Amino acid sequence: MKKNKINGRCTKSHILKGLFLSVVIFGANLGHSQGNEASTKADKVSMNGYLMVGINKVPESYNGGFSTYVAAWPLLKEYPGNSFQTGLFGTWMHPSFDIPKPDRKLYNDIEGGLGWWRDTRFATETPKFIMGGVALNFSAWANGPGAGKGRDWDKPKGKYGVAQLSPWVLWPPDGLNLEQGTCGELFGYGYLPLPLIKAKTTTAGKNLPTGDNSWTLFLNTGNFKGPVAFFTPYFFSKPILEEPELAGMFLDTRPAKPNKPVQMETQHIPSVQYTDSNGEVYARLAPTSFPAGPKGESVLIHQMTAYKKSALWDGVKQWLENNGPAVSGAIDPKQAVVHTFKGKAGSSWKLYSKGVPKDQRWPIDWNSMATPVALDSTTFGYKWNKQLVTKTNTKDGQLMTLPEYYHLEKRKDGKPHWVAIQPEEVPAQSGLDKVSFASTDKPLKPYITPEGEESNWKKPGPVAGPFNTKIGDGSTVTYYWYRFVDQPALLNADLSDAEREELQKRVEKLHRKWTKEQEYLPPPRTGELANIDGALIVTPPAGMEVGYVPIVTKQGWEE
Repeated sequence: MKKNKINGRCTKSHILKGLFLSVVIFGANLGHSQGNEASTKADKVSMNGYLMVGINKVPESYNGGFSTYVAAWPLLKEYPGNSFQTGLFGTWMHPSFDIPKPDRKLYNDIEGGLGWWRDTRFATETPKFIMGGVALNFSAWANGPGAGKGRDWDKPKGKYGVAQLSPWVLWPPDGLNLEQGTCGELFGYGYLPLPLIKAKTTTAGKNLPTGDNSWTLFLNTGNFKGPVAFFTPYFFSKPILEEPELAGMFLDTRPAKPNKPVQMETQHIPSVQYTDSNGEVYARLAPTSFPAGPKGESVLIHQMTAYKKSALWDGVKQWLENNGPAVSGAIDPKQAVVHTFKGKAGSSWKLYSKGVPKDQRWPIDWNSMATPVALDSTTFGYKWNKQLVTKTNTKDGQLMTLPEYYHLEKRKDGKPHWVAIQPEEVPAQSGLDKVSFASTDKPLKPYITPEGEESNWKKPGPVAGPFNTKIGDGSTVTYYWYRFVDQPALLNADLSDAEREELQKRVEKLHRKWTKEQEYLPPPRTGELANIDGALIVTPPAGMEVGYVPIVTKQGWEE
């Protein structure tokens, strides 16, 4: 089997062209529960859980969105395949309620962020970014223009939920690529509502309202700044067609909670374990790292900011609706408040094998390795136990690598936990040192949008293209230029022709004034900004600089 190695480095040249089929475990025996019986072979296990950050609250009036800067880095030494799923640090933006609401589950939010997912098809060690809007109780989700729940275009389930706004950025359906080799730089992003689509008293022909919150993704990176795409209000309101009593309960109408959780959610990091003849249990974790600053600390979250709606909305609304003075797009810092960090955090990372009951899933002794700190009042990170965590210098930056080997030991309270140990403390016969976590190569199916001549992708259809470009993850994307309101998402946004034409006029104003070099989000006070993949930054064709957007229709390997 061919193995792809990067020798522990963040690298711009290493690109994997295959998804993980199985962790390569020499002599693997997957039938054992941890610690229940002796084993002479390695068992496949998983590490998952949350790293939770303590953050101070701000007043409830700051309910008009948020922005933040989060570190982007290669969490694993080698991309292990599509069983691997984890986000990096981020947040969940839920609606705020100052009105009575039904006593039932009403989950809807904007989450997403940087990370790797099981449906990622063109992954590398460098994370990607997805938007992650969730409609009522996960009935649909939208990850970006043309990307959402499932792969069946006959059941879109959110794939039409996001409209492309920027005329300068391509959004691949696999996620927004960062520059390969990104290693600790800060990725700035946030969501604020823009008054793009007017509130409606009817939804899909029914006497039900849809709000006017077009929650818009703003980026602040080294090579692109400004709005990229937005969730159509109809994406959030559509469930009221089946449950009309829920009108007004979702993010199309509701403001956002200003006090949000800040966490790193990990669903699976591959690991293996071994039980010796005495019942002692050992485990090995796929090499896992965090970024390192000059003193070895990890800067992970910076300047978590909440906004009042007036920070951007009021001026833009006067400009777009009432021909008021043009607005630069810079968010008013006087209408913002920056959260401070407590310097405290928790961990629920656990190592366990499939099928183990919840009350037998034992935690990693995280506190022995990492100390949470507020590096300043608005910057959170970790300081590391240098006796356990290894500092590695690479050509792209420094990494702090967690211990790979662990032993299951009892705490003072009698409950087991995983304690980091040195490699030589693991029995040689375990075979844990012979485990490879590398992925195997396999041809991947491309993302292909509907090709029927009567589909929204063809009728009225694009005005220029196709164009092809190879991007940093090794895939090639095909894209066309559409008149803004003729893009498929807006043909599926419950808009009349007159509403679409009004929207077109508004966006043309934005395209003329809001360029990709201007400042929008408040700039960071520390660190270096990450770049998005330069191949995703495009120039509109002559005559299409205003009122047109690039829409990706296919992503796959070059044939």
